[in-house]
Amino acid sequence: MTQLLIDAGNTRLKWRLVRGGRAGRVRALAWNPRSVARGARRIMRVSGAVTRIVVCSVAGMQLERELRRAARLGRRPAPLFIRSARRAAGVRNGYDDSWRLGADRWVALIGARALLPARALCVVDVGTALTIDLLDASGHHRGGLLLPGPELMTEALLRHTAGVRRRAGPERRIRARAVFARNTRSGLQAGAELAAAALIERALREARALLGRRPRLLLAGGGAARIAARLQVVPVRVDDLVLRGLGVLAAGHSG
Repeated sequence: MTQLLIDAGNTRLKWRLVRGGRAGRVRALAWNPRSVARGARRIMRVSGAVTRIVVCSVAGMQLERELRRAARLGRRPAPLFIRSARRAAGVRNGYDDSWRLGADRWVALIGARALLPARALCVVDVGTALTIDLLDASGHHRGGLLLPGPELMTEALLRHTAGVRRRAGPERRIRARAVFARNTRSGLQAGAELAAAALIERALREARALLGRRPRLLLAGGGAARIAARLQVVPVRVDDLVLRGLGVLAAGHSG
């Protein structure tokens, strides 16, 4: 059996093939509304027969329609889109209304549980949004946080403050652990990254008070490396948590 797993985020598509239970390498591309149809067709051009396509998407209906269309044109199986549920794969959703938890966060929790079973985990994804979710050792999701990611924080200030925008200048490389910047652009970048790191560390302290022990920090997402450099705790870097979770769910649908 060959399964195609697709993680459709707000700005990037990631996918991998799983053949006979063996996961292939992760492939990725950036997408926007103008390139979405081309990106969907590219994914469906994977080599060989595909038995099942399983998708986690937070990218909206346009992308879902294009993936369905590309699968049909490529004579592939109709994609199965994963939605948040009350329970799955040893994880219990902690939201009052389970469907309101983003599918990417839900599937990432399942991937985290499969990677480090029976451990309390703080799962953080640094992308367009920054998400923090707490999973206790029994697999109970205790809730989470959602806020703009560092790049979105910076973009919001540039968009809505003319004085900052005029002084910011082009994007610059900044020293990973520098706190006090010597130009506006670096100050924006460092400020957003430090704000994200400080919130993660506060969340870990609150989790320790709640659970009686500090959970292991799992860090994922396109902005994870820059945030990891700001943290005073050592995270476990896992860049394919959603795809791992999809693999667990796909195996559960194998019958």
